[in-house]
Amino acid sequence: MECAWYSETAGDAQEYAVRPDGCVDIVYSADEGLRIVGTMTAEQRFRYPAGVLVAGVRFQPGMSGGILRAAPAEFTDRTIPLESAWGARARQLEERLRHAKSPGETMRLLLGALPPPETSPNPVQRAIGAIAADRGCADLEVAAREARLSPRQFRRRCLEESGLTPKHLSRVLRFRYACQLAGGAEKPEWSAIAAEAGYFDQAHMIRDFHEFTGSTPLSVFSNTAAGAPG
Repeated sequence: MECAWYSETAGDAQEYAVRPDGCVDIVYSADEGLRIVGTMTAEQRFRYPAGVLVAGVRFQPGMSGGILRAAPAEFTDRTIPLESAWGARARQLEERLRHAKSPGETMRLLLGALPPPETSPNPVQRAIGAIAADRGCADLEVAAREARLSPRQFRRRCLEESGLTPKHLSRVLRFRYACQLAGGAEKPEWSAIAAEAGYFDQAHMIRDFHEFTGSTPLSVFSNTAAGAPG
């Protein structure tokens, strides 16, 4: 698991812009219930009514399959009911969550319902973990060898385990790191951010921003509305 989170809308309804990050989430809200938010290839927007608690658990790239009991590739760019993967167990959990008295109780119920983690990641998951640890700048041929697979086999297995091919996942992770660098800067220096995030040049970073958000880096970070959900 990468993190657990929650957010409460106050006052007016709120819209969250959620950028691709290579992760899969399980998300709960009283108005929409329990959902799987799959790995994204483009920014998605989620709108929640006023006064709604939204809570979720985010899984590291490649590590959600054992929890969902399904291949993450089935959920890429999709938001679907958790019931489709968990069946009656999801319906029972959703009923308990509806009666939770506080955000803390909601999070305890959600986390307590997760199956215990597998004893250790498989070779493909370890290779995906290495790609994530290197923020998308890992040598993919080396990653395939670490997974004891040919590049073609690793491409297929990475897609199954993460919802993205190794190359696509690497691009998303590099973009995610660029967003983290920009978000932590008072005044982003885009050429420096591109170099730090591992882009060949600033133009390549701008192309990824256009693909993943539909906007330029400057536009995204002058009107940022990214939130936790998703």
